[in-house]
Amino acid sequence: MTEDGKLNLEAIAEKYNLLDDSNIEALLSRISYLENELSPEDLVQVYNYILTNSKSPDALMNVIALSDKYRDNSTLSVLVDILLLKNAENLDYKEKESYINLRVMCAKAISNYKDTSAVTPLLYCLNNKDENYKVRFACADALGKIGDKYAVAPLIDVVKDENEKSVYLRESAASALGMLGDLRAVDPLVSILETKQGIIDKFTFLKERVIEALGKLRLSDNERVFNALKMTLMDESPQIRINAIEAIMESDHPEAFETIKGCLLDDDDEVKKNALIALYNLEGRRILDEVIREPIYSDVLKVEAVSLIDEYETDVEEEFAQKFKKELDD
Repeated sequence: MTEDGKLNLEAIAEKYNLLDDSNIEALLSRISYLENELSPEDLVQVYNYILTNSKSPDALMNVIALSDKYRDNSTLSVLVDILLLKNAENLDYKEKESYINLRVMCAKAISNYKDTSAVTPLLYCLNNKDENYKVRFACADALGKIGDKYAVAPLIDVVKDENEKSVYLRESAASALGMLGDLRAVDPLVSILETKQGIIDKFTFLKERVIEALGKLRLSDNERVFNALKMTLMDESPQIRINAIEAIMESDHPEAFETIKGCLLDDDDEVKKNALIALYNLEGRRILDEVIREPIYSDVLKVEAVSLIDEYETDVEEEFAQKFKKELDD
C-alpha cells in the first residue's frame, strides 16, 4: 500500500516480476500465485495493471481469463483498449499479427459484460474491412451476445454485402442477427435464401446460419419466411435441407407438418431420419406407426421408426413407474 492507502501496483509488479516475459511459464505461475495473496478487489487492480502494461500476448490471454471470473466494470475499458490496439500502436505488422488471437479473446470477454457501451468499439472493428477477419468474426458474435438493437443495421449491412471478402464473417453476422431477434433482419435474411438456392459452394454455411437465424425469430405468421424455408427443402445440400426441417418444425406454422412430411421421401437417408424425428416431435406416435405400415417408406425409415417407438415406450414406462411410486408414497 502507498501512504494514502492505495495499492502500489508498480511495487507489486516489481516484486513479482509481472512484466518479465522472458520465461512465460514462470510468469504465468507468478500471476496465478497472486490469487492466494490478494483480495478480489486488489486482484482486479493488479490484473488491470498487467493488461495495460504487458506486451506479452500469452500473459495477456492468461490474465483476461483470470479477470473474467470477476468481470469488474473497471476491466471493461482496459479490454476495449486491447481490442483497439490502443497500447500497441508502435508494434510492427508481425507483432500486431501475434495479437490477433488475443483480440479475439478480448471480444469474447467483452461480450460477457453485456454492456452496451462496448457496442461502438465492436462495430468499429466489425466495419473495418482492413481488419483481420478473425477479429471481425469475434466482434460480430459479441454484438449478438450483448443484444443491443443499435448493432442490427450494421450487421444487416455485413450480411447483405456481396463484396465482403469473408463469407465466414457474413455467417457470424447472420447468427448475431438471430440472437438479436430484430424483425428488421427478416427481409435481408430471406433474400439470401431466395438468391442462393440450389448452390453447393462457399454459401452453404451462410445459408445454414441464415436458416438458424430465421428459426430463432419464430415468425409463424410470415408467409415469405415460411415459403423461403420451404424452398430450401429442395436445396442440393442435405445439411441445408436438415436445417430447414428443424426451422420449419419450430415455426408453429399450420402447414409445418405436411411440409416436412414430404421430406420422408427425400433421396438422402439423414434428411429422411431428421424429417421423421421432427414429425414425431410435432405429432407423436401416429406418424411412426404410419411409416412402419406404409410400403412407400424406405427400410431406413422403418428402422428409425421402430427405434423411436422403443425409446417412446421406455419413456412412458419410466413415467408411469415414477407416477405409481409417487402415489404409493403419498
